[in-house]
Amino acid sequence: MELTGAQILIESLKKEGVDTLFGIPGGVLIAIFDALYDEKQIRFILTRHEQAAAHAADGYARASGKVGVCIATSGPGATNLVTGIATASMDSVPLVAFTGQVGTPVIGSDAFQEADIVGITRPITKHSYLVRDTSELARTVKEAFYIASTGRPGPVLIDLPVDVSKAKAEFVYPREVNIRGYKPKYEGHPQQIKRVAHAIRKAKRPVICAGGGVVSSGASEELRELAEKTNIPVTTTLMGLGAFPSVHPLGLGMPGMHGTRYANNAVTESDLLIAIGARFDDRVTGKLDAFAPSAQIVHIDIDPTSISKNVAVDIPVVGDARQILKELSQIVTPRGPSEWNKKIDQWKDQDPLSYEASPGVVKPQYVIEQICEATKGKAIITTEVGQNQMWAAQYYQYSRPRTFISSGGLGTMGYGFPAAIGAQVARPAETVFDIAGDGSFQMNIQELATVVQHHLPVKVAIMNNKYLGMVRQWQELFFNKRYSGTSLEVGPDFVKVAEAYGVKGIRVTDPKDVRDSIEEALATDGPVVLDFHIAPEEKVFPMVPAGKAINEMMIERMA
Repeated sequence: MELTGAQILIESLKKEGVDTLFGIPGGVLIAIFDALYDEKQIRFILTRHEQAAAHAADGYARASGKVGVCIATSGPGATNLVTGIATASMDSVPLVAFTGQVGTPVIGSDAFQEADIVGITRPITKHSYLVRDTSELARTVKEAFYIASTGRPGPVLIDLPVDVSKAKAEFVYPREVNIRGYKPKYEGHPQQIKRVAHAIRKAKRPVICAGGGVVSSGASEELRELAEKTNIPVTTTLMGLGAFPSVHPLGLGMPGMHGTRYANNAVTESDLLIAIGARFDDRVTGKLDAFAPSAQIVHIDIDPTSISKNVAVDIPVVGDARQILKELSQIVTPRGPSEWNKKIDQWKDQDPLSYEASPGVVKPQYVIEQICEATKGKAIITTEVGQNQMWAAQYYQYSRPRTFISSGGLGTMGYGFPAAIGAQVARPAETVFDIAGDGSFQMNIQELATVVQHHLPVKVAIMNNKYLGMVRQWQELFFNKRYSGTSLEVGPDFVKVAEAYGVKGIRVTDPKDVRDSIEEALATDGPVVLDFHIAPEEKVFPMVPAGKAINEMMIERMA
């Protein structure tokens, strides 16, 4: 059957099970959007900025476990996707981004709206394609989805010249993919798995550190089974939140710069640290030569290049976390509660996460606790980046994977709201809350139009402190309160802005109104913006200062 390139693209997306496409059209994409006009199986979500399209596709992927898909026109449309692609790359999110391109005869001539998007994105994608022949398009799409979703997931870009979209070719969709040099390894080496079991049997103070790879591989149940069989405490990185229930007796919460004190103490004093699908980010390790100094390090990861990249590893196991944990649970020797477990329980009792209430002041920690209670811990939480992100990580109780969605590696402000859009599209029956800062939210505030147009009941909780809060916190603590470039005193009335877009807005300035406002938002069928006015000086604690070991935490406010 002979079809145009545009038709081949749409049919290929359907073959891959794509039901949603996020993006913005442009001149070189008109043929593709014409092919979409009568399409019933694929829903197109028109965002108001291409960056938001990429983040929405990213949020869709994280919430669903499927590949997220976005599309933008050539030149500025394509380059506006770059931040979203880099975000997905850093957090190992399966994404396929399509970009329009000028016609093949004029590529390289600085034609109108031309940009070398393949060259630009090469460092931040698993692979980037420029399709020069319509007959290659179906195979390219098949390969792109395979690459994005296998091994360590990540983004793939396909650049489509306008003449390729319009030309015709025979449509034959490949049944299989065979890419020379790309053979992801899923099965862990049996001998290495036995070595891990032996190390667990010998260890007196073991700790599991679970990262985003546990979520990606669907290994949460296997992780829980292993932990409960061996009574090994589990700390979850920012990307791993939800992989292990927050309230589980073996749960340690998050490690690192803004982790719990007991998680950081446990890692520091451990004699065996089992990292699963985690990459030892600097925000987790702190001062490297003081990180788990007495521990034998096990690293289970599907990406061999991540092993010993940041931290020297004693027992590497390359493969899929779910498969490896299944095998490990079958051969590991069961362990009862030990003195180590008792010591950690004492730490948890002595130093729980806490904050000081102030009469008449809305505390962001309290807001998030109330959102958690009101949603019974079952909402999907997306975040922006900064203080709001850390408060959401600390004070919401995550019990399921794919319910905490945040930009971890790149730390992208403006991520949370469009990611919430993608998550809501992926899981329409669930409550989706974006925990936002007044700075981050303004970076993609235009997507209020998107939630209205597409009837998406996303709730936004803004922690409004009139500052770029995390930078301000560092300026207060380490730069003598020299608040350079961080004041947002000149800013919008978020309630009026929301209402201008047709969204319900609720302003909250009194802690007595916090719970009622959340209940009102949850009872509203459509989107809601909650504007919580918090104290500018409120900070995120605990905190590990830069260059310090993770057990050197600041708990109290520095004078």
